[in-house]
Amino acid sequence: MVLKSPRSAIALLLFVSFVWGAEFALVDLAIEKVPTHAFNALRFALAGLCLLPLLKLEAPQPQHTKRTTITGLLLGFLLFVGFATQTEGLHYTSVSNAGFITGLNVPFVPLLGFLLFRSHVSLSAWGGVVAATVGLYFLTIGDKLSFNYGDVLVLICAVAFAAHIVMTGHFAGALPAIRLSVIQMFAVAGYSALASVSLELNHDFYQAPLATLSDPWVLSAILTAAILGSALAYWAQTASQKILQPHQVALIFATEPLFAHGTAAIFLGETLGMQGWLGAGLIVAGMLISELGDKKHPAEIHAIDHSAAPRDY
Repeated sequence: MVLKSPRSAIALLLFVSFVWGAEFALVDLAIEKVPTHAFNALRFALAGLCLLPLLKLEAPQPQHTKRTTITGLLLGFLLFVGFATQTEGLHYTSVSNAGFITGLNVPFVPLLGFLLFRSHVSLSAWGGVVAATVGLYFLTIGDKLSFNYGDVLVLICAVAFAAHIVMTGHFAGALPAIRLSVIQMFAVAGYSALASVSLELNHDFYQAPLATLSDPWVLSAILTAAILGSALAYWAQTASQKILQPHQVALIFATEPLFAHGTAAIFLGETLGMQGWLGAGLIVAGMLISELGDKKHPAEIHAIDHSAAPRDY
């Protein structure tokens, strides 16, 4: 299937952004019954399987096999850290907070690029960091002057995702994108499985795993994250960016935390309040300023890391 009109591409990316946002609420419900690492092992294993058919679209590059494998394993570890802290953080913070704090990975990217590789950082990127940081304060700290433990975990997740984007841009280069994505998905599944066996065997889930996996919320969360949030999203981004400008895609992706809050409000009864909305708005503004503000260096869409989707940089 090939997208032929900007309208259909925009509609598809909005649906994908909705899926990524809605995943937060689904995962929040699922991890009440499935431990963090076991859940991530299952969803990423299925995501990898869903992406395998796409390998036929990519010409084999035997000369890059070793480098692709090593790079995929290293980048997969950063994704493992990001998704482990994000998923675990949902035990302790709200879905709304998790959605908006995860979005901080966008303004963190130029900051980490500067710290690690002395990459150019535009004034707009610094402005995005400032706006997002002030937004984080209003969203999570306010008068309490302290972070919720879950907020801290999700903040670590945002840093890990930003590091993943920076490292991908620095090391991936001419490596085959689909193969690299598949390796990363299976790497996250493997790391998560090892962590689960090491840390979670005493969890009730392992007493009756099949019964737990048949739970509608658990099954819906795994299938949504793996099939819609990974396989469909990967294809949708690739196809849409052939007919949409980068700034258009960036604007659409900025709606993800808004969808996260919307689904959390409907299904979990969460509310932000005036201070929370101020913080959330500043975080989204920081995302957009960082992506769109530098006229000399046009936006490059790095859509991974908000959920389970393997996306390119």
